[in-house]
Amino acid sequence: MTDPMASLPKPPPPPPRPKTRGSYNCGRCGQPKKGHVCVGPVPAAGPGAVPSPSPSYSSGAASVGGGGEQRLRRALSFDDAGTPSSPEKKPKVEEGDGDVEMEGGEGELEEDGEAMEVGGRSVPREVMAEVLRRLGPRGVMAAAGVSRGWRECADRVWRATEELRLRAAGVGLVGALLPRCPVLSRLSLRMESDVDSTTLACLAFSCPSLKTLEITMAANAVNRMTGEDLSCFVSEKCSLSVLKIGGCSNLDFLNLSSSSLSILWLSDLCSLSKSVMNCPSMSELSLCFAQQSNDCTDMVTLMDGLGRTCPNLKNMHISSSQLSNEAVFALESAKLRGLCMLSLILGSNITDAAVASIVRSCTSLELLDLSGSSISDNGVGMICKAFPHTLSRLLLALCSNVTTRGIQLATAQLPHLQLMDCGMSLCANFKNEKEGPYFGEINGGIRFIRKSSTPKKQPIHQKLIIKHGNLKKLSLWGCSSIDALYVNCPELNDLNLNSCTNLHPERLLLQCPNLKNVHASGCQDMLIGAIRNQTLITCKSQSLIKQFI
Repeated sequence: MTDPMASLPKPPPPPPRPKTRGSYNCGRCGQPKKGHVCVGPVPAAGPGAVPSPSPSYSSGAASVGGGGEQRLRRALSFDDAGTPSSPEKKPKVEEGDGDVEMEGGEGELEEDGEAMEVGGRSVPREVMAEVLRRLGPRGVMAAAGVSRGWRECADRVWRATEELRLRAAGVGLVGALLPRCPVLSRLSLRMESDVDSTTLACLAFSCPSLKTLEITMAANAVNRMTGEDLSCFVSEKCSLSVLKIGGCSNLDFLNLSSSSLSILWLSDLCSLSKSVMNCPSMSELSLCFAQQSNDCTDMVTLMDGLGRTCPNLKNMHISSSQLSNEAVFALESAKLRGLCMLSLILGSNITDAAVASIVRSCTSLELLDLSGSSISDNGVGMICKAFPHTLSRLLLALCSNVTTRGIQLATAQLPHLQLMDCGMSLCANFKNEKEGPYFGEINGGIRFIRKSSTPKKQPIHQKLIIKHGNLKKLSLWGCSSIDALYVNCPELNDLNLNSCTNLHPERLLLQCPNLKNVHASGCQDMLIGAIRNQTLITCKSQSLIKQFI
């Protein structure tokens, strides 16, 4: 008896598995690739093919459709910094992280018509590169390790990057990443390790078209660059226009010469033996000195040289306890008539005589900051008479000789005033004199500074009346001598009353319909309730009362 199943036809064999890898044979001569060095001619590429920049990294050809045409794959040019596909040379992404801003629209990305497979679908490479532009450096570097296609898209992103913000724990990551960005013009570094001449040399070599450089230091990092290192870097970078560096405690001198540098910010300076800045295009200068008793910087010589070497200076910020009337007199002899913003803070030896010098030398100031000085109400009166039509921001924090009379005089005679800071000027007590008084900024920030001269005590019971049509921000932080406050400012949107401990709730009146932010840290609960009730009644929109702890 025959088996009925034997007479049935055999099922067809299963279809072959789709080919997921490239050919193991050479695309030129057909020989096996392993141990093979091809000397055959390069086949003609199709219209959509992209020539390989390096034949030694060219892969085999992939068949297109069912015809006999073949197209070479894009070759990858691996640099010496290592590639994510090789673990022994893979950059340590964990050492650096940050946010990246890559400007340069879609027109600056390379377009070649090739596509890559993502999730089983064909995606144009320029679209994938546009997606990667939204990631930070960590994401872009991680994406480069997925496949060759992703690596190529990541390289496109780096090649089109014009602005980069990066946090790095060493110069190794910076040196491996920056050469991939040939058109980089704006760089912001947050260094978590020490910075020295090697870092500057790496930046000078890797960024040929750098225009803006900002370096900030983490808490445990030390800036070890010297004055000679900085001078060589500035002289080599002919295109550099903006330079901002923090933690410059090891700069023993300044000798900068550049025809392109227009903005210079240096902080934590100390004991400069020489200060020469031959920068005719400079329009903004900020020098912040560390508050140390052994600082021996000659501020008179520094101010006197600015007029000869930086004639186009418009914005100046100097923070130093060595500021004095003589330094301001030297600034007057420099004849910087184009100054629009002048900030000379923490100079306790600056008096009304320096204010008279400023009035004579400057004709159209828009911002004046004399915080920490010893000017009085007479100096405030001179300021009001000299700049009634131009001054919009006046900062007199930590000016213990200024009283409510001077503040009310400024708000009455400066019609274009938009910002007024009188933090710690009207202070009834000084419990922290040995440690350094508090300094209140317009945003409610707090920091400690030292002051050489002991300010005089203000009367405890003072009444302050402020009426102004254009004032938008008012800071009375730490004014503990005020017990009554009346503010009538229709445009005011930010009011700082931090540590106004003696202000009585029943003697507070706020008529500010556009008030949005009220800072009331350290105030009594009843005062906070009175502020909330008045702002809810008088404001057009819901006010925000910030009570910082």
